[in-house]
Amino acid sequence: MPFVSKAIGLPLAKIATRLCLGERLADMDLGPVRGQSNYFVKAPVFPWRKFPDSDVILGPEMRSTGEVMGVGWSFGEAYAKALLAAGMRLPTKGGAFLSMRDRDKQHIVRIAGGLLHMGFELYATGGTAAYLAERGIPCESVYKVREGRPDVVDHIKNGKIHLMLNTPKGKKAKFDEQAMRLAGLRHGIPCITTISAARGAVEAIRSIRAGELKVLKLQELM
Repeated sequence: MPFVSKAIGLPLAKIATRLCLGERLADMDLGPVRGQSNYFVKAPVFPWRKFPDSDVILGPEMRSTGEVMGVGWSFGEAYAKALLAAGMRLPTKGGAFLSMRDRDKQHIVRIAGGLLHMGFELYATGGTAAYLAERGIPCESVYKVREGRPDVVDHIKNGKIHLMLNTPKGKKAKFDEQAMRLAGLRHGIPCITTISAARGAVEAIRSIRAGELKVLKLQELM
């Protein structure tokens, strides 16, 4: 509620209290709702960089240490600003590594295609690389940890990978995936672990490349 109140410029908690006390919306001089032409994105802030041995995969426990708001004329702009404020700087070029569990592979074609269209070089584990190749998206297959060398961690250390998209595959692959994500964290590489966040990241990168990130003051939004 505080986030939405800040976005639209109305004290929702105060309004709700007045309604509970018997007042009507029609009798309140609320004024215009601002920000109807804008996008507002709230992003949590995680302390991964202060704890480099912690896996970035989320669980049921509370790990965030704060939150930020990104405001933009497009979703991509707002999402890019939110990630930047939360400490995640998305690359605008370089190599993107993809490793998706089977049930997420159906969603990866558009994401990979968007990155490829923007000039990224695509790297992926065997299964994901084969899935993309079958659909006409060129991608270099990379060994998982303990499959052979050079593996994905080697590519991270050698500076070939600048963005990681990885949806966890379960306990069987936990060691390999955790080693990969920790290597990315230690080298300052953004690691995205959900399909929805990956879609948003593609839009955010597109917005950054287009130079859309402008300062917007909440007080000036209408």
